[in-house]
Amino acid sequence: MKLTQEQIRYCMECGVCTGSCPVSRVLPSFSPRQMVKRILMDRDAAVLASRELWACLTCARCSVRCPAGIDFPEFARTHRVAARAEGNQPQLSHHGTLQTIMSLQTRPGVQQKRTDWAREAGGKFAESGDVFFFVGCAPYLEAALPYGGTALEAVRGVLKLLNLMGITPVISDRERCCGHDALWSGDEATFKKLAEKNVETIKASGAKTVVFSCPEGYTTFRDEIPKFLGALPFEVAHVTEFLARELPKSGLAPRAAGNGDGKGVRVTYQDPCRLGRKAGIYDAPRDLLRLIPGVSLDEMSRSRENALCCGTSAWMECSACSKAMQVERIEEARDTGAEALITACPKCRIHLVCAENNTDLTLPVEDIFDFLLRYYGPEAA
Repeated sequence: MKLTQEQIRYCMECGVCTGSCPVSRVLPSFSPRQMVKRILMDRDAAVLASRELWACLTCARCSVRCPAGIDFPEFARTHRVAARAEGNQPQLSHHGTLQTIMSLQTRPGVQQKRTDWAREAGGKFAESGDVFFFVGCAPYLEAALPYGGTALEAVRGVLKLLNLMGITPVISDRERCCGHDALWSGDEATFKKLAEKNVETIKASGAKTVVFSCPEGYTTFRDEIPKFLGALPFEVAHVTEFLARELPKSGLAPRAAGNGDGKGVRVTYQDPCRLGRKAGIYDAPRDLLRLIPGVSLDEMSRSRENALCCGTSAWMECSACSKAMQVERIEEARDTGAEALITACPKCRIHLVCAENNTDLTLPVEDIFDFLLRYYGPEAA
């Protein structure tokens, strides 16, 4: 995106963006301020040819603090589209497996078995109805990544919680990847194809509300798809929002956390970048945790809009820089004295678990929906 004249006029080169950037802390060659300065000097070519363009996590920590209101993630995204056209490509993680899966899902008539996990879990779901549960890439993550199985734990938890509330959601084999990773890696063509197919599938189901357990899927539908396809004919909500609104009046009562010793359970919460800074959803996940008697929520020193990113974006550019951020975040979580680190993002959990499995760090990293199910599930009756 071209910076507006107002932003150019008021950019004081104060360095708040670089000082706020978690990448700049561990990769000194990366600086949002310097990248903006190149644009101010009409040096687009230098930006398009740079490796630094791909280092940005698009976590928006700089943008929420920028006094000139520069949307640096969107700036990076649109320049990545142009960079690809110039032959500057990102370094794909996991040998590009996830990108290949995304591309395959754009093909017409592709046959998928996206709902097998739900049948195996004994969940109730339908082909049409008012509530569509957009599962996203969870079924593929389990197959493609060493720690991807944790993503399926989350969606199983969501389905079972919805069923306990008397809701039989739509889950479709015709659903495709939301396109988030394609969009943020500059591949707009793939993103548009996936968006069109998903909107068509959801409309055909008759759904009035679409719920997402993945923050990236949620913000993609809420903020990005309407830019390309226009207003959506259905409401979108993240499951934490939906549950925070509906669970207290569902009649379900959670059992108390702990081992019966009266001490309860101490947890801390990781704010995902897309759910927090991008969507502004900070309270709903915390409200859900506080519904459980005996759960004590201990905040990390950096939380809410100041939360540290989990270190990797769009399955690309995973590096020693990423691992340094992940280790830093786990250590910060341990410093709270919490017994578990809770998150509402499958990528956050995968990345943090990966870091733990490659270091001597130990702290259970749990998905919020799986955690909730532990106290609202059948054993809680």
